[in-house]
This record gives sequence, C-alpha cells and structure tokens, in this order.
Amino acid sequence: MKKTILTTVSSIALAMNAQNPFFQEFTGTPHGTVPFDRINTSHYEEAVDNGIKLGMAEIDAIANNQATPTFENTIVALEKSGRDLDRVLNVFYPLSDALSDSAMMTLSDKITPKLSDYSTSISLNEKLWERVKKVYDSTDLSALDPEDAMLLQKTYDSFARKGALLKGADRDKYRELSSRLSELTNKFGQNVLLELNTYEIWLTANDLDGLPESSIEAAALAAKEKGRDGEYLFTLAQPTYIAFMKYSTRRDLREKMYRLYNGRNLKGEYDNTGVIRDIANTRLAIAKLLGYDSYADYALERTMAETPKNVTNLLDQLRDAYRPTQQAEFDELTKFANSKGLKGKLEPWDYNYYSNLLRQERYAFDEENLRPYFELNNVIDGVFGLATKLYGVTFEENKQIPVYHQDVKAFEVKDREGKYMGVIYTDFFPRDSKRPGAWMTDFKGEWKNADGTTSHPHVSIVMNFTKPTDSKPSLLTPYEVQTFLHEFGHALHGLMASTRYGSLSGTNVYRDFVELPSQFNENYMRQKQFLDGFARHYVTGETIPAAEVEKIISSSRFGAAYACLRQLNFGYTDMAWHSITEPLADDYDPTAFENAASESVAMFAPVDGTMMSPQFSHIFAGGYAAGYYSYKWAEVLDADAFSVFAKNGIFDAESAEKFRANVLSQGGTVHPAELYRRFRGQDPTIDALLERDGITPPSKAKNDKLPQPLDH
Repeated sequence: MKKTILTTVSSIALAMNAQNPFFQEFTGTPHGTVPFDRINTSHYEEAVDNGIKLGMAEIDAIANNQATPTFENTIVALEKSGRDLDRVLNVFYPLSDALSDSAMMTLSDKITPKLSDYSTSISLNEKLWERVKKVYDSTDLSALDPEDAMLLQKTYDSFARKGALLKGADRDKYRELSSRLSELTNKFGQNVLLELNTYEIWLTANDLDGLPESSIEAAALAAKEKGRDGEYLFTLAQPTYIAFMKYSTRRDLREKMYRLYNGRNLKGEYDNTGVIRDIANTRLAIAKLLGYDSYADYALERTMAETPKNVTNLLDQLRDAYRPTQQAEFDELTKFANSKGLKGKLEPWDYNYYSNLLRQERYAFDEENLRPYFELNNVIDGVFGLATKLYGVTFEENKQIPVYHQDVKAFEVKDREGKYMGVIYTDFFPRDSKRPGAWMTDFKGEWKNADGTTSHPHVSIVMNFTKPTDSKPSLLTPYEVQTFLHEFGHALHGLMASTRYGSLSGTNVYRDFVELPSQFNENYMRQKQFLDGFARHYVTGETIPAAEVEKIISSSRFGAAYACLRQLNFGYTDMAWHSITEPLADDYDPTAFENAASESVAMFAPVDGTMMSPQFSHIFAGGYAAGYYSYKWAEVLDADAFSVFAKNGIFDAESAEKFRANVLSQGGTVHPAELYRRFRGQDPTIDALLERDGITPPSKAKNDKLPQPLDH
C-alpha cells in the first residue's frame, strides 16, 4: 500500500513537471527561449512556490555546510542559487508590465509577500551571514581576480545593506518593513495602470483642428473598435497625449488633456497620494533601522555619486548653467505666442503647442512631416545596423521563437564571426495591458556555467510607438526613433556582456552608470551619416532630403534648456521624497511638498488639481528611488563619451572597440569610474554637454568634473 501511494505521488509530481513549463529548463524552443505558447497564468503561482522551496533548500545547504567557508562553497554557491525561481520571475515581471490583466495583478498581490519574505529570509539567515562574513574577513580582496573580488564585495554589501547586521527585534522589524514596501510599490504600479486605462476622451470632427492625420486616423480606428463609427476616441496613452498637446489648436481641449493627464491618481479608487507617503515613510524607516539619516543616504552609498550632497551639487550646477538660457527661451516663446493671438500668460498646456510652432517657423521643421521617412521596419534596420557598423553585431528574425503577443518579434543576435550571442525581442505598440513609457528588460541573463559554456542573454525592448492604421504602416517621429535608440543601447549592454557571474553582468551596474550606453546611442539621431543610411520615404523610397536632416540637427538644441530644467525638476522631486529625515504626517499636503521641492526649477505656476508624483513610476515602483538624477549624471557621461566619436568619426572602429570592451561588456565587474577612465583616458567633465546643448558655460563651470570623488 505504501509503495502504491509513493508511486502515485511520484506520478503526480511528474505530471506537474510536464504540465508546468517553469519546473525545468526551457526546452523545445530555439536557444532555450521562453515557451510563451505553453505558459498560462495558472502556471506562475505554483512555479513561484516551487522556486522558493528549491531556493531555500539551496540556501540551507550552503548555510549548514560543515566545511570551512570558502569563496567557492559560499559566495559562488550563493551566486548560483535561486535560478529556478529566477526562471519564472524573469517571465512574470516583464509580462506584468507588457501584458497584464486583472488575473496577473491579483497574482502579483499574492506572490509579492511571499517573495519579500523569501528575500529577507536569505538576508537575515544568521548562519549564512556568518559564512559570508568569515569569507570576507579572511580574504585579501587585492589578491583575488578582480571579478571575484567584486562578487565578494557585492555579496557582503548586499547582506549588510539588507539587515544582516541587525539583531533581535530589529531583524523582525526589517522583515516587516521590507514586506510592507513590496506591497506598497506593487499597489502604486497597479494604480497607475488601472487609472490610465479608465480615460476615454470622445471627440467629434469639429474638435480635431490642427491634429496630424496619423492621430486622427488612430482615434477613428480606436472609436471603430468600440463600435462608434464617425467618432474619435483619444486616450492618455503617451503617443496620443504628446501629439495632442503639440498640435491641437483647441486651447480648451489642450487644457482638458493636461489636467486629466497630470491629475491622475490624485483621488478616487486609484488614489496614490497616501501610497507615496507610505512608501517614503517606509523607506525612511528601513534606512533609519540600518543606521542612515535618510533613504537617499542609504540608496546613494553604492552609486557613482555616493552622497546626496554630490547629487544636489550636480543638479544645482546644471540648474545654474541652464537657467539663464531657459529664461531667455521662455521670454521669446511668450512673445511669439502673444504674436499668434494668445491671450494672457503662457500656461503649461500651451508650451508644446507654441514651442512646436516656433520651431517650425524658425527651422521649417515639423516632426509629423518627417514620419514618412521613418517607417518602423526601416528604422529597425537602421538602429540594428548601428550595432553592425560599430561592433559587427547582426540581427536576424527567427519566427520559430515563441512570442507573448502578436506584435512582438524575436531576433537572433550574432557577433562579427557569426557566433550566436543571444536573442532580442521587440514590442513596439501600446495596448491596454501595457504600462506607458519605454524600457528594456531581460528574460535571461548572461553568465558562465561551471562547464565553461555560456548562458546567452535574452533581452527585450518595449515601447509605445504610433500604431499602424488601415491605410498606413507604423510611421515614427524623430523623437520615437530616439527612444528606440535609447532602449536599444540598454539592450546592447545586456547582449554584449561577457562576465562569469550573472549578478555582475550586463545592466547590473551602478544606477547612475546604467544610462550611459542608452543615452550614448541617442547622439546618433543628430548624425547625418547615420540617418542617411535608413531614413527613406515609405512610398517613394526617396532618401530623407539633406535639408530635412539639417533641420533635425540644427533644431536639436531648440528648447534644450527647458528640457534640462524639466529633468532637474524630476531629480529634485525624487531627492525631496527620499531625503526626509522624519516621517510625513498622515495629513501632509502632497502637492505643497512637491511644489516646494521643484520651486527652484519651476517654469510655470502650480496648476490646481495636478501633481507629478502620484504617477512617478520610476521612483515609486521602478527602482529609481533617490536615483532619477542618474539620467542627468549619465548625460554628462554620454556627451563626454560621444565627443571621442565626434572627433575620430561616428563609426570609428577603434573608438567603438574601446567602448565595447570597457563599457558594454564589463557589466559591474569593475567600478564604473575606472571603466570610464579606461575608455576615455580621463574623468568626464560637463563641457561636452553644455556645448552639445548650445549653453554658454559660466567661467566657473569650465572643465568642471562630475561633483564627486572618482578615485576607487
């Protein structure tokens, strides 16, 4: 009888393994890619539970190992643990952003506490910590291989920064706070997506004056899909909103759209104002528990910037350099708007409209007019072709690789010798199940296996571009092409990784360094030689006229100071939320808090009923808490880095190889300041950025370096 029961249980287990694709390494697909066609929502929870169980067994084996702790049996073993859980989470989380529904959101609510508890169970495992600490204390880091030394340091720091040094009740408190923070950030992200999908703005033909044909066709198609022919449906999806604010002549409708877009998550069922207070307070409590004055002090300790003071110094330095130019831009734009019939002062819903008119008048440049030259398939060829020119990397679509949505395509990536490097998925169009914005993620990272083979990366770039219509293919604006270049830079960082350890591979670098490859790529949008290679009319095949290319280049500085202060606004706001040293009261005024944070870079008076923070997913749900400054930090780096190519040739092979070898392939194996010096031969300065943006640097800023110690 007992044997029969065991056989039955074993049979059930085997059946579960066969039915759940996550219970073993992916097989039956090219390169072991994710078998999306065999995965459904019901698989995730049991796979997460199984992954946690197996992961804890691995942790227990390491912690209870009777052998003397060594780098191999403790640090490397810990690095290799948890891959069964990673396999499911590396699918679940990307799809939670790109293909979510109510079932996925409910599931996220269920598994988030489990994952938080799993994470803290590892970081607060005293036996495990004792082994890690013994290895760390007994090892001369300088005697180790640099990558081994970095893994040991990162492992030790990870434990220390996750409460391993805490004792008794403080450990329980840390566990409680970590779980609470996971739940809050999950709720924040869900609220943003859920409320965004509630907005439907129905207009008639009389409301469409000034809007480009592409926007009108898309709105008509959206209405038709809802069974309302003859009407026009607009949403707050990013491409729709941007086009409306830039082109609609109807000031009343622009104001309506602005207030709707910037008033999201301020009240009602999806109100995030209490959530952001609770997130900020919980992060502060964690930081205090770990011995820091603020969450910013904690978060910045392992960054290039290192301290809140250095971040503030950079923001202030850029504010002071750009503010005079921004004010001159604003005065000119106000005068121009008045000449075009604007009554009263310029409001935030007027800026994009009149700025676009002035840009057209000054440069005869309109992004909408250039859409025919940026048909998506041609752009894919051009952007992928950039990697071919610089690094010899090639891309070939493989339709045998399963994808998670019909809009998604998968490409095999090979090096200049034709050797397989990895897979890149592209997902370009908005849908109700996808959050707004653009991002890169991965379904599998890069590392070296014990047998010497390589785990090749499978990365994904996700955007929300203008969709094709019944009469036209997807035609992009130059801004959308630039966004593609940006995310593709992140993808290359993942694809070109060549490290032994996955936790140090690809984009696993300091947060204020991770944007360098992406923002470096954006420089090519200003290069005629690059644009000439792929930008051609989708009907006639005509190459984009030289005059239009010159307009893109000459107009690229237009509004640069406004754009900079807008980014600084985000940076100051982020730092304010995460620099608090006392908890925010339950009755705090979130709008007043945000307005005070951004006052020194504000360009408009605050608008009642609007606020940025409740939708600020980057810092409240996206991993950029006390880190949004990193976009500007990396912009200093990317301008300085591209100055090498501007001097030597934008496709210069030697410069490209140095960038690949020192920036793209090394991941987090070496401190980023050292990696940058190896590429550049010196520390970066802000000079190249000021020159690129057409800002005359004040004498005190000439040759100013990034305001932080770069010697490591």
